[in-house]
Amino acid sequence: MHMRNMTRREFGKTLAAAAVAGAALPKLALGAPLAEARAFPKGFLWGCSTAAYQVEGGARDDGRGPSNWDIFSHTPGKTFQGDTGDVADDSYHRYKEDVQLLRGLGVQTYRMSISWSRVFPNGTGQMNAKGMDYYNRVVDELLANRITPYITLFHWDLPAALRGGWQNRDTALAFAEYAGFVTRKLGDRVNHFMTTNEFTCFTDLGYREGRFAPGLQLPATEANQVRHHGILAHGLGVQAIRANTPRGTQVGLAENANVYVPVIETPEHIDAARRATRMRVVGARASRRTCWGRCWSRTRRCRCCANGRADTS
Repeated sequence: MHMRNMTRREFGKTLAAAAVAGAALPKLALGAPLAEARAFPKGFLWGCSTAAYQVEGGARDDGRGPSNWDIFSHTPGKTFQGDTGDVADDSYHRYKEDVQLLRGLGVQTYRMSISWSRVFPNGTGQMNAKGMDYYNRVVDELLANRITPYITLFHWDLPAALRGGWQNRDTALAFAEYAGFVTRKLGDRVNHFMTTNEFTCFTDLGYREGRFAPGLQLPATEANQVRHHGILAHGLGVQAIRANTPRGTQVGLAENANVYVPVIETPEHIDAARRATRMRVVGARASRRTCWGRCWSRTRRCRCCANGRADTS
């Protein structure tokens, strides 16, 4: 049986239709009774999430500058079937339709990211008013449909004009300038900002393993400097956001950290799981010379972390 590829927009329409028809669907797909009623906590927010380069398209429209992902995706062999974000889901031109899809799904929040090179084509310096106007329109459209925007300022697409990328400390300074400007423009309507998305992806996968833009395979010392600049950008970005938004604005970052759970809830095992989680977050994934490489990956027992044992499944 052959199934054609479905776009995200078509998938959203299918889910929206299912949500509308929900009352007609059986309560239990498998027909088995639930042992007990379960509910999400009060105040739990349902939402959808996208990234600028993955959905916007309009790669050359209205003054947007190229990003590292534009260059990477146009390099033969770097992406699946040579796919690029030139058009993507065309959300740059169809954002109103996309907001209606969100509304049809009944979600309360939408996490989106800003294309840095759409606002600052050269990464710093001259601002592109048309690019900033686009994000103002998207935010207004979301709010008009009672959907709360959560904004990520950097989801991997770095302005190509920034020399050296994350190898250059100046990129962290440029990020703070960009973060302060965008949040000053949107902070009167947006109360939730994230600095960066998935730190390991734009540092290790981009500069150490070469699987993501810019596709480099740097030695460990230089890769560590890239990580440092990424963390510095987050810290400076937080300061810039707080300085340019009203009191009470929530600021964080979007991470994909691994969390380990103790097999037995004793103080020793709980502490071992906590230590393993921290080691994984700070870089165990990047090197087999770490706690993860020596212990967890082979024996599931950590000699470095109080000789505890944790469930890594």
